[in-house]
This record gives sequence, structure tokens and C-alpha cells, in this order.
Amino acid sequence: MRPALLPLALAACAHAGPAAPPLRTVARVDLARYAGSWYEIAAIPQRFQKGCVATMATYTLRPDGEVDVLNRCRKERLDGEERSAKGRAWVVDPETNARLKVTFFWPFRGDYWIVDLDPEYRWAVVGHPERTYGWVLSRTPGMDAATYEAILGRLREQGYDTALFVRTLQPAG
Repeated sequence: MRPALLPLALAACAHAGPAAPPLRTVARVDLARYAGSWYEIAAIPQRFQKGCVATMATYTLRPDGEVDVLNRCRKERLDGEERSAKGRAWVVDPETNARLKVTFFWPFRGDYWIVDLDPEYRWAVVGHPERTYGWVLSRTPGMDAATYEAILGRLREQGYDTALFVRTLQPAG
């Protein structure tokens, strides 16, 4: 390592903090109940979602057991141009159905872990084992403050920096 870069590397290590415990998923997901449309309530911003508002995901079970994924959003404004991306997901942990892989174009795929889920499937939280991604989803475009704050509390317990989550503009949100 070049001597000039050493202080930067040491500073980065000093601020890294303790490693978070492994991310926990929910005990069981009924994919038939999970299927359908979900509104994005909040997310850790990602480059591939830049400029998106009114973001939604629709999951459809396929006969082969995989899941068709359709992500949609509006560009910049609620009445902006619609953008969409089609993908597919498959279960990698059949004991729980809570750990999936998702791809929108081969060969790239990502982890899609369901880390919190309402017993009535009214809301869900999707995470990534490295906590670099996170989405709070709801069956409706809005979520009451108490539910949202409780979800953030559980995410903090899981080692997420909840300050990274940004609320998503939705038509009724």
C-alpha cells in the first residue's frame, strides 16, 4: 500500500465498527399469499432506482415454482413516464421460502431475503445479507407512522442503519 493511502485505510477500519450478526429471515413465507402487488414505502436508495417514485412490485407464481417479477415506477413525478423491469425469482431456502434469488438480466442475480412480514401479509421487509439493500413494502400506497417506526426498530435490531432508508413518494402516501 502506498504510504499516502495508509491513513485513509486506517481511518476506514477505525470507523467500520463491530460486524453485525447474520441477517435473520422470517420463519416461513407462503408464496401464494406473498404473490400480488406491493407498494414501496421506503428503501435504501439504489442506482438502478434513481429518479423513481410511485414504485411497485408485482409477484406472480409460475407453474415451475419460480416467481415472475414486474417492477414499475414513475420517473421523477407521480405523473411521470412509467418505467418497468421484468425479472424472475426462485427460492434458495425451501424450508422457509424466505430466501430467494432474483434476476432481471442474466447472469446478474441478487439476494432477496424476507426479513420481516406482517402475519396478514399487509406489509413486508426485504433485505440483503450485507444490509446494502432494503425495502419496506405494503399492500397499500401508505403506511401508518406507528407501523413504519416499529419496522425501523426491528431493522435496527438486525443491524441496519435505518437512517439510510428514504420514504418513497406514492400517490396516496
